[in-house]
Amino acid sequence: MKKSIFSLMFLFVFLFAQSQTQTVVDSQNQERSINFKKDRNLWQTFTYDLGNIAGGMGYAYSRPLYWKSNQLAHFGYVAAGTSALYLVDDHVDNWGDNWRGNVPRWLTDYGNEYGSPNNNFMLTGAVYVTGLLTKNPKLRRTGVLLISSASASGLLQQVSKRIVGRARPKANVGKSTFDPLHFDRVYNYDSFPSGHVMLGFTNAYALAKHFDSPWIKAGLYTVGSIPGFARIVDRFHWLSDVVFSTALSIFIVEAIDKYLDRKYDEKYNDKRETKKVAWDLQFTPQSFGVVMNF
Repeated sequence: MKKSIFSLMFLFVFLFAQSQTQTVVDSQNQERSINFKKDRNLWQTFTYDLGNIAGGMGYAYSRPLYWKSNQLAHFGYVAAGTSALYLVDDHVDNWGDNWRGNVPRWLTDYGNEYGSPNNNFMLTGAVYVTGLLTKNPKLRRTGVLLISSASASGLLQQVSKRIVGRARPKANVGKSTFDPLHFDRVYNYDSFPSGHVMLGFTNAYALAKHFDSPWIKAGLYTVGSIPGFARIVDRFHWLSDVVFSTALSIFIVEAIDKYLDRKYDEKYNDKRETKKVAWDLQFTPQSFGVVMNF
């Protein structure tokens, strides 16, 4: 897989937003109110976001330790579905030989490029930097979600490829051939899971969460699915690789989005209940204390 970072497709989707509000200074009483989330300078905001990117990754990785019956059931469905597709992987690959040559080359080229890490992180980085420099908290949070989700997906798939060592379809040795447990990637034995699919669909799913319209969501999901389709066409991945990687992307985005809800006050398409209590640190020349506003 090419080294990477993010196609410019959805770069300007989120570029309208509100200015970040600032704390009012009551000059009459010479009282200052410090809200730790809003009174950061650019560097402090940047380092805060970096911490949340890393924290989101750790939160996503740790979630299986806290799964309850409902989450375990969902995992069971994904595992069962992947296993069922594994049984027909060879048949799907052979069936694809009948129509691979009819797929437009521009479509598969786009899928391979959109899912590459360089194009991937160019997009996510551009979204975040735009939000940071324009002081747009919603756009910033979107950038943090995109970067954290893509980073968690990218690291997980790199480690998993080396552990599993599944042969790619183009190796022509069948779906059941594995060469596992390598520190370095072995050429054509790094099929499971798919990095292109995870990066491409992670972006699409994260962006789709910002819209209520089912048509916009469907459009984003369709675009995000092109890398998986392209990788099947070019015989880089089996169908089961693609489906499992897509499900894993959804899990990672949902986990990190939940984590970021505790770290940011504003987000696009916010469905959280309005906060009823806010804590501020206030001081005057004669006093110092913590104030609760509700």
